[in-house]
Amino acid sequence: MADEAPASAPPPPGGEEATNVMTDNATDEKQHKAAGVVDYTGVATKSDPAEIKLVRKLEFRIMPILWIMYFLNYVDRNAIAQARLNNLEKDLGMSGWEFNTCVSILFVGYVLMQIPSNMFITRIRPGIYMSAWMFVWAVVSACAGAVHSYGGLVAVRFFLGITEAPFYPGATYMLAIFYTRKEVATRIAWFYCAQILATGFSGLISAGVFWGLDGARGLAGWRWLFIIEGAITGFVAIVGFWMLPNTPLTTHWLTPAERELAHARMERDRVTESHESNASAWEGLKQACKDKRTWLFCLMQNFHLSACSFNSFFPTVVKTLGFNTTATLLMTCPPFIFAAAAGIMCGWSSGRLHERTWHITIGIAAAVVGFIWAASTLNTAARYVACFVFPVGAYSVNSVIIGWASSTLQQTKEKKAVVLAMTNVAGQVGYIYGAYLWPDYDSPRFAIGFGTSAGFALGSIVCAWILRWMLIRENNKIRGSTTEQVNLYGY
Repeated sequence: MADEAPASAPPPPGGEEATNVMTDNATDEKQHKAAGVVDYTGVATKSDPAEIKLVRKLEFRIMPILWIMYFLNYVDRNAIAQARLNNLEKDLGMSGWEFNTCVSILFVGYVLMQIPSNMFITRIRPGIYMSAWMFVWAVVSACAGAVHSYGGLVAVRFFLGITEAPFYPGATYMLAIFYTRKEVATRIAWFYCAQILATGFSGLISAGVFWGLDGARGLAGWRWLFIIEGAITGFVAIVGFWMLPNTPLTTHWLTPAERELAHARMERDRVTESHESNASAWEGLKQACKDKRTWLFCLMQNFHLSACSFNSFFPTVVKTLGFNTTATLLMTCPPFIFAAAAGIMCGWSSGRLHERTWHITIGIAAAVVGFIWAASTLNTAARYVACFVFPVGAYSVNSVIIGWASSTLQQTKEKKAVVLAMTNVAGQVGYIYGAYLWPDYDSPRFAIGFGTSAGFALGSIVCAWILRWMLIRENNKIRGSTTEQVNLYGY
């Protein structure tokens, strides 16, 4: 591990901890107390009351609405997994690989839209942009309740992917422009737990809809599921127009002093001295593509989310335990509650310790154990326990990976936005082919799905250690080029 830089300078006006100034031997002790303990990357603990108050305000304003929006993003996307248990395939005359194609096609639209969207988001108001797209995807999602053929469902799923695509990379970009390198992993962990809980609670929501509305007004329960979830999403999108922030300098619910402080602390948190505030969107794309670390983050996230392709088939896997539809849907929830808790704890620990590699390694290694365990037994109790282990391990590390990419490749806001989109696109590609790794003929063991997931997970661990080695070398070069105390890369 890199050597720590033990001294820091006093905080500048505005209160942000200083991490980029010359040390002074005569005042080392006072500076250290003023700015807080400095870690191995040059980041000091927050000590200014104004900044602490600002961060607390950001928590209450940003996190709840983003969390709810992302929860609904995944509820709408994963409704098809529950609809399958309510005769979706039979009603639409689907057979063979057609359900897998309906799952996969969403991610084709998803990956096509994400990078262009995040290139554009730096030029407009992110809060309004994301809320507008949310309202459109709500309409598209509700339309799934009106389809009457396999082709119609494929079309709806494709356009749902396009309309949902701007939200996740846009949201992570929003978190990355408001929270520092040390703060962002924890916030992404809280944000990401919305997806995990949505995957689990989708079963509870659909169980209630199927039980109470199946056949009401002549509509199947799965049709009501799409209509109700789409309507709720549309309402929340309207609320988002007023609640989501834009940028640190243009957010209406921050005071002028808070806007300046929010902007200044992010500027001081950069690893390099680059301040290209007028870089074009295309320049941001070029910067991201030229940086070899971008491609390693993309590969790591692709392996990671390929290992998570089980989420659209989790109810089908649980169904192999032999319980009825309602019991199966209810049993899909508890594993994801534990996974959400693990994700929050892992993100908090990673942010507090400013450590990435070991958190990723331990989390994903647990997933590998779970995958092998689930494939190796058909015992009801043992397999259901395994269904806790692999989601907990797999979902615990996403915030760490995204936070790591955001804090490492942050030299300009345009580059940061594109990197976050590229990383997510690379991951979502895994869901395109991942949908075909869980064929019906491999039931009940699903050895293909669990085996390939274990392999992908191991690949993600390898990428993390290669990145660690690269960043240690980069930090040594930075130290050798200056006598000043500077920000370094976290790993």
